Amino acid sequence: MALVVFRRFPGSLCGTPHCPALIKHHVDKKLPDQTYEDCALPARKISPHTRMTTTLKLLKPVKYKVFCSPFAYSATQSMAYWNMGGRTQQGGQDLPEQHSLHYTARKVNNIVSIASSQRGLTTSRALLGLEFSKASISNASTWQPGSLRVDEEDVEVFDSLEDTRVFLQLRPEYQLHSYTRSETCQPLSVSEGELILHKVTVYQNSLQPEVIVDYFCKLSTLPAEQQPGLLPRASFALLCQLSMKNIQLFHTEDLISILKAFVVLGIPRSHSILDVYETRFCHQVWKMSLDQLLLVADLWRYLGRKAPRFLNIFFSYLNLHWKDLSLSQLIHLIYIVGENREAPQDLMQKLESLIVKYIDLINLEEVGTICLGFFKSSSSLSEFVMRKIGDLACADMKHLSSHALVHILKMFRFTHMDHVKFMKQFGEIAPQRIPSLGVQGVMHLTLACSALRFLDERVMNAVAASLPSRVAHCRSKDVAKILWSFGTLNYKPPNTEEFYSSLINEIHRKMPEFNQYPEHLLTCLLGLAFSEYFPTEFINIALSPGFVRLAQERSKFELSKELYTLDGTVGIECPDYRGNRLSSHLQKEASAKLWNLARKDMTSKPEFLEAFSLLETMLGGPQYIMHHMILPHTRSSDMEVQLDANMKPLPFNRDAIPTEDVAKIRLKHVGVSLTDDLMNQLLKGKPRSYFKGEIESKASQKPMELDNKGPITMEGDHCNVADRLGTMEVADPCPPVQKETPLVKLAIQLTNRNQYCYGSRDLLGLHNMKRRQLVRLGYRVVELSYWEWLPLLKRTRLEKLAYLHEKVFTTAL
Repeated sequence: MALVVFRRFPGSLCGTPHCPALIKHHVDKKLPDQTYEDCALPARKISPHTRMTTTLKLLKPVKYKVFCSPFAYSATQSMAYWNMGGRTQQGGQDLPEQHSLHYTARKVNNIVSIASSQRGLTTSRALLGLEFSKASISNASTWQPGSLRVDEEDVEVFDSLEDTRVFLQLRPEYQLHSYTRSETCQPLSVSEGELILHKVTVYQNSLQPEVIVDYFCKLSTLPAEQQPGLLPRASFALLCQLSMKNIQLFHTEDLISILKAFVVLGIPRSHSILDVYETRFCHQVWKMSLDQLLLVADLWRYLGRKAPRFLNIFFSYLNLHWKDLSLSQLIHLIYIVGENREAPQDLMQKLESLIVKYIDLINLEEVGTICLGFFKSSSSLSEFVMRKIGDLACADMKHLSSHALVHILKMFRFTHMDHVKFMKQFGEIAPQRIPSLGVQGVMHLTLACSALRFLDERVMNAVAASLPSRVAHCRSKDVAKILWSFGTLNYKPPNTEEFYSSLINEIHRKMPEFNQYPEHLLTCLLGLAFSEYFPTEFINIALSPGFVRLAQERSKFELSKELYTLDGTVGIECPDYRGNRLSSHLQKEASAKLWNLARKDMTSKPEFLEAFSLLETMLGGPQYIMHHMILPHTRSSDMEVQLDANMKPLPFNRDAIPTEDVAKIRLKHVGVSLTDDLMNQLLKGKPRSYFKGEIESKASQKPMELDNKGPITMEGDHCNVADRLGTMEVADPCPPVQKETPLVKLAIQLTNRNQYCYGSRDLLGLHNMKRRQLVRLGYRVVELSYWEWLPLLKRTRLEKLAYLHEKVFTTAL
């Protein structure tokens, strides 16, 4: 006989489940001929804030033997645990750790792991191929949808399954093609369950298909706390085998009923029986209705299984029947597509046309679902549809849920759409919502602002104010994206020191996660560098050979550019840094990639080509200007000009004229006499007497012509300006004008609107950092701003030259 004793303690009910399915009790099972000693097994204490704890006592009256219910207890060690911690959050990361007691009540991991132990029924289960090990049962339990329920005040808890399905409650039509765990059924008693399993064992050879279906449905109505003990039973494994044996005889409705039972019972999503059922549903697709197909897809989602074969055939079916989709079917389908993370683009375009058809009937939560589905499947929406979505949200943004708001912002970020009215209203309501929004939602809001270049100080200040007190709830991804967003927008909030110190400290605590997601550490460090923070401890780790190798092998992203940007920045802005640096090989490799990208980008822009051509003309030729990346790690190019002490341009670009073409150029000294001073300059300090006699003998001759036997070499440390001067041979270094140290170095930048915050002239973080570093290296930045240069393209050539002349030489002075 089992006695459950409940004890109540003072304190708030924080983190306690609303249903007994969240707590499972496991007791050591004894053999039938053994008796239990009097014992009291206390359930493990979950949290000091929990109001109720449970003590399970087993009492053995005299001369009585104790038998445990096979449903309520498994054959493993006696344990009590919450089944909410195994689920990972978005991005594949576990919920963050927290050392405080208060946080323990909010986030509870699997306190124990279920030890695998084989029971006496392994032989029959091996024959059936349906081993439901204790570990797999535990995994299934962690996936139990709808099990995560906490107080509404706990804003950090996010159920990635249930919280994205709110829209299904808004129309009765959704019930026709979606699954809900709130379906009420008459619960099955333990004795009735035992009787069913006994019948399976006894009548296994004569069970009809409809009886098998009925048994699954009835067993799925067992009390939730009894269900985990069902899966390891040999008789249940036998029932599963019988269902596969008779699967060809099941009607579509029968298959769906069994799949529903699998969801309720928590069949592990990787179990082989699901492969068999997926195959069968693949054969049934073309015989099923749209409602049935959507329901089956929904059930696969609940099982945590992508079912790619079924969905591929389903999508092929939809390519022919997409016009038959009703509004509720369309929204539900988009949700399923998003959870699947991919779909044929031709199908997504057809779905977009249906969105336009139903746009005036869609409610705000459904708008959020549409945006999330397209965002997760990396499918874009047209500008027309995005503007309609923005208009719908603006019409009643105060009643737009925070989840829907975040989803809409994700899609604006993905499509790079600027809906000014939407962003202004967002800036008004977001500061009030941020304190009640989980840190993942805060991260997405902040990241959307940076991606859209939208700087609203009210939003950023609200983020900065709310984050330090709950930074421990952040994943490594959240820390990285928030630091990147603030750095990109080049904004420092009023509580800058508190804000950045809390996030930097969190980087230290999250280092194990950063080793798993190395791209996040680089994102953190670049965001900090934009804001002029350089934590050398983490920089030394990020540039270490081991971490570089980890970034190349483990990350799904190509991170050489990020490593190169960090390394180049440290080299300029941290002169006292003596830690790890990127290898020269990786530097050259990344520099070549970035230069190819920058060159293609700039040379494809007519406004750049015209500016470069006019500057060449104004300065005197291609040798006076160079288009290159002065700071390759900053990922953009500049036009460099050097001026001497007299503010005259220096011909420093030795690569302006190809060597093979220089030999064909004939330079004539028309009307120029060879004087002592000129020769002294050409010979760069050689004694005048050395050539005095020959200079006098040649001075009366007419100006000489440079023949093509003496090519002008513009590469190397020395070059011959002329091989022959009349009959005199001159082996001489370059003219001093090409070796003279420039007094002024100009970095001329033709900017575009994407380098500034939206609607302002404030540079974004990367471009502001680049200018900061150019100044450190002694350059003066000349900005040809897009708001000045683009209108000039329609003006006369003379006006353009006058503008460029003023920009170059006024800046130099």
